Amino acid sequence: MPSPDALLVDIAAMVESERSNQMPLTVVVPGAVITGRLAPERLWHERVAEVLAASDHLKPFAALFTAPAAEGGETGPRPGRPTHLHLHVARILQGSYGLPHTGGMYRIAIADVSSWTVGDLSYSDQ
Repeated sequence: MPSPDALLVDIAAMVESERSNQMPLTVVVPGAVITGRLAPERLWHERVAEVLAASDHLKPFAALFTAPAAEGGETGPRPGRPTHLHLHVARILQGSYGLPHTGGMYRIAIADVSSWTVGDLSYSDQ
């Protein structure tokens, strides 16, 4: 199994350290091209928990995203180098469409990324 791209890991680590959510990123993973903004894991967990908590049927799952981390007693990223990318306002690019139209929340294993580019690829609704 190939090693994750060290530069991509460094970018993810910088986003984690600065709690920034403005880095646009497009990645290619098996079966999909996903474009969106790279977010710190803690922020991503908070946003997913908010969405789940707002649903009567999914509310119990929100606790999984707010539960304390195994170490340190707080929610958020685990110690060490990032192993996953956390994208928000993200879309799967399918032909000339972006799904979902409003953007979603995706967690992607860095080891699964075969190629990537800085930037949010545009798509057309025409």
